[in-house]
Amino acid sequence: MRTLYRARRVHTLGIAPPGEWVLVDGRHVQRVGAGEPPSADRVVELPGATILPGFVDAHVHLSATGLALEAEEVRAAPSREALLAIARARAEGPGEGLVCLEGWDESAWPDPRPPAIDELDALTPRPLVLFRADGHVALVNRAALASVDLAGAEGVEHDAHGRPTGRVVGAAQRLLRRASSSNRSREQVEGLQLRAAATAAARGITAVHEMSMPESDGLRDLEVLLAHRDRLPVDATPIVATTDLPLAIALGLSAIGGDLPVDGSIGARTAAVSVPYEDGGGTGAMYLDGDALVSFLHAGHAAGLQVGVHAIGDRAIEAVLVAWERVYGALDSRARRHFRARRHRIEHVEMASDDQIERAAMLGLAASIQPAFDRLWGGPGGLYERALGPERAARMNPVRTFLSRGVLVGAGSDAPVTPLDPWLGVASLETHHDPAQRLSRLEAVGLLTVGAARLGHQEDKKGVLQPGGHADLVAWPVDPLEAPEVEGLRPLLTVSLGREVFAA
Repeated sequence: MRTLYRARRVHTLGIAPPGEWVLVDGRHVQRVGAGEPPSADRVVELPGATILPGFVDAHVHLSATGLALEAEEVRAAPSREALLAIARARAEGPGEGLVCLEGWDESAWPDPRPPAIDELDALTPRPLVLFRADGHVALVNRAALASVDLAGAEGVEHDAHGRPTGRVVGAAQRLLRRASSSNRSREQVEGLQLRAAATAAARGITAVHEMSMPESDGLRDLEVLLAHRDRLPVDATPIVATTDLPLAIALGLSAIGGDLPVDGSIGARTAAVSVPYEDGGGTGAMYLDGDALVSFLHAGHAAGLQVGVHAIGDRAIEAVLVAWERVYGALDSRARRHFRARRHRIEHVEMASDDQIERAAMLGLAASIQPAFDRLWGGPGGLYERALGPERAARMNPVRTFLSRGVLVGAGSDAPVTPLDPWLGVASLETHHDPAQRLSRLEAVGLLTVGAARLGHQEDKKGVLQPGGHADLVAWPVDPLEAPEVEGLRPLLTVSLGREVFAA
C-alpha cells in the first residue's frame, strides 16, 4: 500500500529541501518532493498543514508515565494541603491495600515543606506511598513502612529522636516502588504502557527510548513491553537499567544501563555534588562508583553493547568520566575508534563543568538531556538555586556548551518526571535560564528528532524524512519552524512506522 500525504510544506530536517508531499510505501518513506506528485493507492490531503519528522523521546518510563496520567491532579497540586486532600480522596476510594500516587512536586508550593508522617497517618489506615515527580523520593505513612520489608535498606529518614519522618530515598525508596509495582496485574501494566504510548502519539512523538527499571519495577514491566511493543502506537526501544549483561544479551537488547543510577536527584538532595547543598542536605549519594563502575562499563563495552548511566551531580559525572577514561586508556588506537562509535550515553548530565564536557567530547560520549528540567527548576528562585545556590544553579544544563565542543546531544522528557511533550522541550531550549545556552528553533527541534535518533543509533531510519527511512511523520496545523510560539502545539495527524496512530 502506497500512501501519499500532501501538505502545504514538508520539512525533512535532512539535506533535502522542503517539499509538498511524502510518499509512503508500507513502513518506509519512498520519496519526498514538490510539484506534481506520483500516483499512490491512497491520498491524504492535509491543506495548510506542515509535515515534520516524528519526534523521538530519548528517555521515557512508560509504566510510570501511564500511572502519572491516571492522577494528573497530583502533579498539579498547588500546595501540600492540596496534595493531602488528593491523597485522602484516593485512600477513601474503592479497593484495599496499598495506595500509591505518582508525581508530586513541591518546588512551586508557597510552603515547600512536604507532608510529614503524622499528617499521612491521619489520612488513612491503609499503606500510603506518594512518589515525587523525580522518582527519587517517596513520602509514606507508618502503615506503608510496616507493610514492606525495608530491613537493612538505606534511605529511611529519621528525626533527631530516631522516629521516621515519612521521607524515604535511595534503596528503601526503590523497594517501596517495587512493592507498589508488584500489586499491579500484567493487564494493568499493559494498559499503563498503552496509555503512555497513546499520549506520546497524540503529542507528535513516534519513537521512545524506554528506560526500564527492574530494581524498582521488577522485570515484569519489561517483559510486558517486549510482548506487546509491536502493537503500541509508537516505536519503543527498551534499555534496561541493570549491570546484568547476560540478561540484556538474552533479551536481544543492543544497549544496557540507560537510567542506571550512579547518583540520585537534586530535588531529593541525592545527586552527588562536590560541594554540600545550600540547605544542609549533605553532598548526595553515589550508588555505583569506583572499580564496580569501571568493571560494568568495561564489560558492557566489551560485550558490544552501548552503555549508559544516570549521572546528575558534578561528583557523579566525574566518577563516570574517570571510569570511562580508565576503560578508554586500556584500548589501542583501532579499539578506540570502535569505542567512540558506540556513543556510550550519560543520562541527564546536568552539572557538567567545561572541563568535564571537554573530556566527554574526547571520549566520544553522548549526552542525553531533558530540557524541561531547566524550565521547571532552573532560573532565579527555582529549585536548583535553592538547593545549590545561585552560582552553581547558573551553570546547570549547559546544552550550548555541549554542542560547541562537539558532543552528540539528544533530548527527551524523562516522563513522567516532566510532561510527555516535545514542544515543551523545544520551548525550554529556546528560553534556557542562561541566554548564552539558548538554542534556535531549528537547533532545538533537531535535538528532539535526529539528535535523539542518533543517541539510539537510529539516524538511518528516524529523525529525518528520507527515502528508505521509517515513515514516522507528523502533520501540524502551522509551520512549527516559523510559528511565534510552539508550546502547547498539538498535531493534526501522527504516522508511526507507516501507521496512522493519531488523528485530531
